[in-house]
Amino acid sequence: MGEVTELRSGEYRARVDRTGAGLRALTWRGRDVVWPYDGDGPKAFQGQVLAPWPNRVTENGYRFDGDEHHPEPNDPATGTAIHGLVHDRTWTPESVSEDAVELRLDFEGSPGFPFPLEMTVAYRLTADGLTVATTARNRGGSPAPFGLGFHPYLTLGEPVSALAARGEFALEVTAGIRQPVDGQMLPVGDPVPVDGGDFDFRTPGRQLGDTVLDTAFSALERDADGRAWVRASGPEHRVSLWCDRSFGWLQLFSADTLGGDDHRAHLAAEPMTCPANALATGTDLIVLAPGESTAHVFGILAEPLA
Repeated sequence: MGEVTELRSGEYRARVDRTGAGLRALTWRGRDVVWPYDGDGPKAFQGQVLAPWPNRVTENGYRFDGDEHHPEPNDPATGTAIHGLVHDRTWTPESVSEDAVELRLDFEGSPGFPFPLEMTVAYRLTADGLTVATTARNRGGSPAPFGLGFHPYLTLGEPVSALAARGEFALEVTAGIRQPVDGQMLPVGDPVPVDGGDFDFRTPGRQLGDTVLDTAFSALERDADGRAWVRASGPEHRVSLWCDRSFGWLQLFSADTLGGDDHRAHLAAEPMTCPANALATGTDLIVLAPGESTAHVFGILAEPLA
């Protein structure tokens, strides 16, 4: 993997990789807050920037502005193109300080996505946690489709499976609907309410138990600052992810399809601007006019429970 920038502020430390602008590590009081990765790279997209689309695109490709495009599938299990095209690119540091780094990527396009973009990702640590601000600008002369996501896995220092088995993994997700999917993990039908069912995590203290998640949630309830939240609580502390109004979706993944020690060890909480297959369906897809930009912010923090 690429060069790493180390950040520090108060009780937080972070490591940001130039390859993919990925979040290699985030710690609080010496504890991992997210599933870290080392120089060999992420095992399961942990810490990665997902652009110019998050989640999956069908093997049938998509039509935009009258033209057909076919991103190369990179997920053998589903035959889909997953998580965009920027996670293996080298990003350029624009500014670096003790507690912040901003990285830039001039994306020239690809055969399956021939739309040039300029992207920046800025990581900043404060005493209140990590904030990640992203911009994307259409560098081309015609409209460009765009979607964005991030792929942190929240961790509480012990496998999710062990904590959940003891009734010590509480999950709160402020979402009113979820999107059903088919065998390729692509959307099928309309979103459905979560009311009172296995996927209703709106009540604080709701235990994860043995619920399996690889689920996109929307209709996000927001606080006075416009932020939607995912809160994962263990016996001693809580790790939370928030996202601003530009992220209309949250993908939760309980890592049940991962093998070995990674199986159900961490919980992915992925803020997304659009659901899977948005390039093909148009659902919540951003369309940037030439020269137009879009901006997005999310954050991660930890706090004691006692």
